[in-house]
Amino acid sequence: MTEPAADLTVAFQGNPGSYGEIAALNAAGHTPHTRGYPTFHEVAQAVESGEAHYGVLPVENSLMGAIHQSIDLLSETDLHVVGEVVVRVSHCLMALPGVEIGEIRRVASQQPALDQCTDLIRKHGWQPVAAHDTAGSAKNLAASGERDLAAIASARAAELYGLNILQRNIEDEPFNYTRFMILHRHEPAPSAAPHKTSLVFAVRHTPGFLVETLNELRGLNLSRIESRPRRDRAWSYLMYVDIEGDARDPQVAQALAGVLRKASYAKIIGSYPMATETVG
Repeated sequence: MTEPAADLTVAFQGNPGSYGEIAALNAAGHTPHTRGYPTFHEVAQAVESGEAHYGVLPVENSLMGAIHQSIDLLSETDLHVVGEVVVRVSHCLMALPGVEIGEIRRVASQQPALDQCTDLIRKHGWQPVAAHDTAGSAKNLAASGERDLAAIASARAAELYGLNILQRNIEDEPFNYTRFMILHRHEPAPSAAPHKTSLVFAVRHTPGFLVETLNELRGLNLSRIESRPRRDRAWSYLMYVDIEGDARDPQVAQALAGVLRKASYAKIIGSYPMATETVG
């Protein structure tokens, strides 16, 4: 990432104050310009067109699992994964200034955030209201002026939209993290940092052939493996694999070559420096 900080634009899905924006703000090692888009697909399009230099897409949450829409998009785009950002998801309960917690009857947020805060919602008997994204629920609350409504979002969203934080860290489980991949039009430059390599592949529907293909990766540490239905063929599946190691390392390169020989379809999504710290 060699562009000057003042010239960098990083695309994310959602509104300012979302966890996606927090990932975008940390995607380039300094504070870039960020730009929100309504959908993951539009984030990718912005990078492909050059409207944004980089984009961030969430691929998994430590509590909710894989974010399949992003994984499907990564297998279809020609963009490269050049890095990752891990964001600590710390939900806050927020309301209009002057509103007390006893006045609240409803709470709005993106559905996964509501699902992650069920203990507090049930304790108070609030009606959950699903929204498009967490920061969007805070933005809408600030515009609506509704005193019986609260929102669940990041502390940054409360600051941006002038809301009062009533409670912090309201998620049911403290180990709540979302992993974002950083997308770019070009492959990353070689680096000595610890790497991950992400691969998606499909194999023939033949007994034992999947096991044979995965055996090509023996001796490597697979940090993630998941199957996804193919969108262009019924009852056919793609395997998504994260490998610890750089695709340029001889052992990793040999294993990838073995998978490419056996697979009916294969794509290396990226080989990139892994995240070494958590942000947010």
